[in-house]
Amino acid sequence: MSATHARMDARAWGVLLVLAGAIFLEGIDVAMLNVALPAIRADLGLSTTMLSGVVSAYVLGYAGFMLLGGRTADLLGHRRMFLLWLGVFLVFSGLGGLATEGWMLLVARFVTGVSAAFMTPAGLALVTGNFPEGPQRTKALGVYAGTAAGGFSLGLVAGGLLASIGWRWVFFAPVVLSAVILGAAVLLLRDADRPERPAGGFDLAGAFSITGAMLLLAYGVVRLEDTSGGGPVTPAVFAAGAALLAVFVLVERRSANPLVRLGILRSGPLVRADLGALLFLGSFAGFQFLATLYLQELRGWSALQTGVAMLVIGVDTVLAPTLTPRLVNRFGNVPVLLGGLVAAAAGYALFLRFELDWTYAAMLPTMVLLGLAFSLAYGPLTMAATEGVAESEQGLAGALLYTSIQFGTALGLSAVTAVSVAALGDATAPEARLEALRTALAVPVAAAVAAALIIAFGLRRHPRGRPAPEPGPAAGDVRPAAEGVR
Repeated sequence: MSATHARMDARAWGVLLVLAGAIFLEGIDVAMLNVALPAIRADLGLSTTMLSGVVSAYVLGYAGFMLLGGRTADLLGHRRMFLLWLGVFLVFSGLGGLATEGWMLLVARFVTGVSAAFMTPAGLALVTGNFPEGPQRTKALGVYAGTAAGGFSLGLVAGGLLASIGWRWVFFAPVVLSAVILGAAVLLLRDADRPERPAGGFDLAGAFSITGAMLLLAYGVVRLEDTSGGGPVTPAVFAAGAALLAVFVLVERRSANPLVRLGILRSGPLVRADLGALLFLGSFAGFQFLATLYLQELRGWSALQTGVAMLVIGVDTVLAPTLTPRLVNRFGNVPVLLGGLVAAAAGYALFLRFELDWTYAAMLPTMVLLGLAFSLAYGPLTMAATEGVAESEQGLAGALLYTSIQFGTALGLSAVTAVSVAALGDATAPEARLEALRTALAVPVAAAVAAALIIAFGLRRHPRGRPAPEPGPAAGDVRPAAEGVR
């Protein structure tokens, strides 16, 4: 694909639709399951702990293997890893639909999370590799990111519809969709460049230590939802994860062929984008959880009504690929991203006024602002996290971004759960529950404000919103800074 062509031909659109379809699949899969949880509990007789584990198993697999998945894609080939793990995703989604016991669902969701951890960074690397930097890549990433966010918001409605037919269709529907995407991907996808495996071999010590660290840290975050304290187990899990993370750093500093070139973390734009993504997605995950409790438990709305109420957030599916690329080309990436984060903070703040008898018209401004926020923020976050990164490290950059997103989602859920339960105490009255939810809503507001401040710092350093030059390697970095620079 020539860099001189600003417009995309039919094949380029086909490639983009395949890759966007895969990230849409990942988003809709998670959203549909969340809506179907009550039906799954009722049919299989799952305890609250087991039901929570169905969600947590996916988080553990996704966050635990993401960095390994990203670097493996860089080393073994983006197309190869994308196709392989899309196939695994298909198989284990179907097995989840056949589950008759809780442990079967746990295994299926864990492996599905692992497959997403390998598939997602490979898919993002294929986007950046197949579309040259400039207006064409900006447009491609706008479509890709808008589809990702749209998959999650549309999944809320689709999950409600499918769960009303039978919860197993929440697992079977992604099988059909992934089969179609896999068939098209085999025909259309190709690697932009064929990566060469380092002569020294694969960094097994780094792979084992970082995967163990991510698994432990993700598990520790999930355990934060247990407001009873959990004894010394949670601190011990975090300590073990931190210890393995320290081991990983030592291994990478001495490795001739590191799994992660630590110098990539010296990129200010990349680090700010990842922190912004963690806080932005964490704030939304917390808000969605609180809004669902408010609408279903305090207002008595059904899962389908709740999904329809939040459907307006899915306006990003239209705006992200159409409006956002034009704004980025005109004003720069960082100003557009900052506008999205400010819109999110304003939307959450408006919802702080919610009451037991609130009309949907009163909620609508928040939903519109969140739709605008995703339109303006999600794509530019993806652009900022990958722009200026060498082709050989695009998978790694994508893995860092999606690891941040997954940890942010888990942290957002854990934080609002802990705050709301602590604020409620032993009270059971609707007014007390409302006040507890309102108190917990301060967490998404604070997270969105913090994300805006972090990105604003980058805007102050680079007024036009352009990324800073990639820093050169420090002592101990074995890869030249110019490696693979386009």
